[in-house]
Amino acid sequence: MHAGADSSPVRGDLGRNLTFGLQEVLGRAIIVGDYTDRPFPTEAEIVKQHGVSRSVTREAVKMLGAKGLLSARPKQGTFVRPQEAWNLFDTDVLRWLLERKSSLTLLRRFSELRIAVEPAACALAAHSASEAQLSAIGSGFDRMLAADRGDDDALESDIAFHVAILQASNNPFFQQFRAVVSTALRTSIRFTNRLSGRSASIADHQRVHDAILRRDAEQARDAMAVLIAKVLGLIEQAAPEEGED
Repeated sequence: MHAGADSSPVRGDLGRNLTFGLQEVLGRAIIVGDYTDRPFPTEAEIVKQHGVSRSVTREAVKMLGAKGLLSARPKQGTFVRPQEAWNLFDTDVLRWLLERKSSLTLLRRFSELRIAVEPAACALAAHSASEAQLSAIGSGFDRMLAADRGDDDALESDIAFHVAILQASNNPFFQQFRAVVSTALRTSIRFTNRLSGRSASIADHQRVHDAILRRDAEQARDAMAVLIAKVLGLIEQAAPEEGED
């Protein structure tokens, strides 16, 4: 690295870990459409623009390739892959997508996925959760009650409740879904709370909580389906099908 690289203002914006910082800058630029009408920069151009080494550039590009954002062909260089190839279950990709202005359609699609997964996870949790896992669900709900009084964070407590249920399903696929849920809920909860003018419905979450603790799988499934259907309804009102790309 040449001596002047450390003084690059762009390089300084990348943070202490240059590889992840460069990945963040380039990944966000890809997803917001900076390269829709122009080619992705060459390795030499990235090195010059961001004041980083070729090894940092190659590693960041490799990481973005693993997320489905970039690919390379002999004699054609590196190019942005079509959106259908992007890994929506990668939490970085999902976070960048949710930062776009046109994120409402994605929130709607995510809520459609939630309504397929989380009610089933609730039923499994009611059936097979350990006492420790039930306690974690209870702790998440207690935090929501505290947040409703102003004594905890409304967003973090809501996420903790839903993540605890996915964990308590004891299904490894549902359990791994918790990172995606956490990422998307950070946007979804803020948005729906703003639309409804209030934080999460304690009553709706209590019905889910109580049914799981009663080991009533059917009621737990139904209660979660109703909860997410209300969220989906709010999003659909704000994002008509034809209004988003």
